[in-house]
Amino acid sequence: MAETPRPSVADLKALDSGKPFSTVLLLRKVTNKTASNGNPFLSLEFGDRTGSFSATLFNDHAQYADLASIAEGAALAVEGRTDAFQGRFSPRLGKVDILDEAALEASGALTDLVEVPPEDPHEMWTEFESFIDAIKHDELRMTVRAVFEEIGPQFRNAPAATAMHHAYRHGLLEHTLHMARACQALLPLYREVDPDLAMAGILVHDTGKVTEYEGALGARRSRKGILQGHVVLGYAIVRKAGLRAKLDADRLERLEHIVLSHQGEPAWGAAAWAATPEAVFVSMIDNLDARMGMVQRALRTTAPTEQFSERLMGLQTALLTEPLPADEAKLL
Repeated sequence: MAETPRPSVADLKALDSGKPFSTVLLLRKVTNKTASNGNPFLSLEFGDRTGSFSATLFNDHAQYADLASIAEGAALAVEGRTDAFQGRFSPRLGKVDILDEAALEASGALTDLVEVPPEDPHEMWTEFESFIDAIKHDELRMTVRAVFEEIGPQFRNAPAATAMHHAYRHGLLEHTLHMARACQALLPLYREVDPDLAMAGILVHDTGKVTEYEGALGARRSRKGILQGHVVLGYAIVRKAGLRAKLDADRLERLEHIVLSHQGEPAWGAAAWAATPEAVFVSMIDNLDARMGMVQRALRTTAPTEQFSERLMGLQTALLTEPLPADEAKLL
């Protein structure tokens, strides 16, 4: 007898309400919460390479204690029934089993769990390196090259976030490469911005994330990530490389400032407000690509039957994913 296909997150979202399912998913996030009646419950975010969803687990569930203490990034065999809450897919959970590495390998689900970008990571890295090579200022180019000689393998695989944008394997590379493309396109409009410094700043702005996040299957913040954050961690990486490359003090300070200010506002994690033309330029491109990354992911992971995506925290709204109708006049 043929084995029943294991449904993906996208498959589950396309099912009618009340349908039973059994699949393997990645536990991306666990949040302990308290209901209005004082009872504790868990908000669990599950996902695979096709998307993600949240489900609620109340304290009367037989496995509540097990899942309350489980590490984020674990692979789970999940049984349940499809359901919705406030218009969002939120299944009722039944049996949930934690899979060790051997069980995960035996399930054949490993390659299905890890979400990746639509572009090939090897091709992205080749293009990324071409942007490094195109930096004309010798010591600036050597600084950027030194950074990626140190962290290249981690950078190529790292996510750009745990949830907000490009939060999947190779997401950091994708996000930074998209920013470099935008930089190249926009530089002719802003003659006040030094092209080499802006491009160098974009390529290294998020390098601290290789230390901020850890976890082979699902990203979670590391001890250093919590205590220092990627802005400070990236500053240290860039400063070390700049001193090694003998980058002049003024350019090094300006490059460091891009890293320290790229988050835009202190409330969002910036260590300083952007105060140079290049820092303002990089910060705005970073914000643009972070938001458009959310849009792109929503467009490719929302079920074709749905008119809107789930609410995107970074955009404070759901996204209209219904395709624009064809221009009838042009078809005549």
